[in-house]
Amino acid sequence: MTDSGPAGQHTVRRHNCALVLGAIASSPGVSRAGVAARTGLTKATVSTLVDRLVTASLVREEGRQHRSGPGRRGTSLSLSPDGPCGLGVEIGVDYLATCVVGLTGEVRDERVRRVDNRDRPPGRVLARVAQELGRALARAEGERITVGGVGVAVPGLVEAPSGRVIVAPNLGWQDVDLAAELRRRVPVLPGDLVVGNEANLAAVAELDALRHRDESVLDSFVHVSGEVGIGAGIVLGGVLFDGSHGFGGELGHFPVQARGPRCPCGARGCLERLAGQDAILERARADDVETLVSLLDAGERTATAAVRSAGRMLGSALSAVVNLLDVPTIVLGGTYARLHPWLADPLTAELTDRVMGSPWRPVEVRRSVLGAEAAVRGAAASALRTVLTDPDTYIARFTQAEERTTNSVGNRIEGGSGSSPAS
Repeated sequence: MTDSGPAGQHTVRRHNCALVLGAIASSPGVSRAGVAARTGLTKATVSTLVDRLVTASLVREEGRQHRSGPGRRGTSLSLSPDGPCGLGVEIGVDYLATCVVGLTGEVRDERVRRVDNRDRPPGRVLARVAQELGRALARAEGERITVGGVGVAVPGLVEAPSGRVIVAPNLGWQDVDLAAELRRRVPVLPGDLVVGNEANLAAVAELDALRHRDESVLDSFVHVSGEVGIGAGIVLGGVLFDGSHGFGGELGHFPVQARGPRCPCGARGCLERLAGQDAILERARADDVETLVSLLDAGERTATAAVRSAGRMLGSALSAVVNLLDVPTIVLGGTYARLHPWLADPLTAELTDRVMGSPWRPVEVRRSVLGAEAAVRGAAASALRTVLTDPDTYIARFTQAEERTTNSVGNRIEGGSGSSPAS
């Protein structure tokens, strides 16, 4: 076994800084003494680190705690709404979305651009992504918003540590080094760049949203992102389960019809080719989702039959997931969130017929809290998570940026104070 040696002072501070910020994030309103009790650090160490976090606008002091009984009241600490934000980008099959999310979960900016990305060369799509990313960064700068990192959601298999997209069938991509390509096109990206599967990021965003609503009891569910493709983010005991390589949750490629239509993945009869957004629109004879919803509201038979058929096929595939994993809840996201009123009954009926435990523990089918925005918000949150888990690195960047700004202003003042060449 190789001895890695003792931790240096910087390593210890980095670890302790993350420990303190994590304690504040998980217990808003906690005092310095409370943080010390939770972390095991001394009060002096906690006080020094809290001051450092406050200076970097990661933590806010909110006055004295409300408490009964004797003893000195501590100052309440919480994440700062004026702190760094995460910038999320979602590369959809037929759209690009950006979203800026703050430390306390508030959305500061959100835009969606409808554009067909399928079968376009990756370079062309990423040029559009870089353009949208640049616009989002410019808007953030104009609003004096600090961006602490960038997250990108992609509908495909992603090698998360490297940011490489292994395959994205509905985009026609294979082995695309997305992280490297974006850094080349946007060389001044702030903070870390995180790339992840859109369904997984959507599931984590949904989990966070449920926790903010105090629905912590819902800590195990399958979040189904129904778009042109179909992805599933599986949350078990409050933790995302994405498989050994991070490739789990590809619900859209469950086989539901042996001799069905050919899928972009190369197989036949995949769920998304029969119950995905495009398949439903084609069967419903609707041009887009808005038209489809209008037809459904009017009770149009062809549209209703198309959605009910998709619900049954979706229920058939999900019953296998529930029988295998014993997940109590299905959350419908993406386009499926819009179609929930018409999808839920046939889907639930199929689950009732096929899930062995349903007579004793019926499976709940519910609409996503975030709907179609879940994946892009999850991408933004994933970028912000890099700040929360390693605030010391962010603070170092923040300090360097402040010093550069100060030096730049000082040089301009100094340069402007002398005589002009014409004098």
